[in-house]
Amino acid sequence: DIYLLESHGCHILFLPSVDEMYPNGQELKTPYDLGEIEHILEGEFRPGHFQGVCQVVHRLLNIVQPDQLFMGQKDYQQIMVVQKMMVEKNINVEMIIVPTLRAENGLALSSRNARLDEKAKENALVLSKALSNIKSNIDKMDFRLLEEEAKNEILNKGFSKVDYVSIRNAKDLTEVNKHGTSVPLVALTAAYIDGVRLIDNMLLQ
Repeated sequence: DIYLLESHGCHILFLPSVDEMYPNGQELKTPYDLGEIEHILEGEFRPGHFQGVCQVVHRLLNIVQPDQLFMGQKDYQQIMVVQKMMVEKNINVEMIIVPTLRAENGLALSSRNARLDEKAKENALVLSKALSNIKSNIDKMDFRLLEEEAKNEILNKGFSKVDYVSIRNAKDLTEVNKHGTSVPLVALTAAYIDGVRLIDNMLLQ
């Protein structure tokens, strides 16, 4: 990461020790009030994860006092959670959502991709393809049917488990039950291939 920052002209890097970040210890004394968004999708399969995310981001923002915070769209739910935390704690920092970086073949870039062999990387393309299929048919088919077809498509490409494929309200990740709705939509998925858990998402409008 340091090398990449240097190669892109970064002049200053804040690289604190654990003691500097958490002088009073890492135990979270007062949980963040994140509501239902903490317990759905990623939260269902990684309980407590978003409390930890909010703790470290909150601490970082308090120390650095930035004007802007840049977060990648690939971690879509994490963005929603951090935004909720910032409202709760009255943190006046502009959130900039950076589009997901993808390889030329469409695979979302992730450090976890390095743990996949070439065959698994090729099969992993099904995630973005399944989401694209949802986008292409979002006005034509029942949402639950689209989700089920995408799940089967992923499993048929060598994935051992699909945690979820879900079409949600893009503003708050609440469930949406029928096509023709006027709310902005996002499709999200998480699945395992060769023991590696990959996530992806796609805005549908």
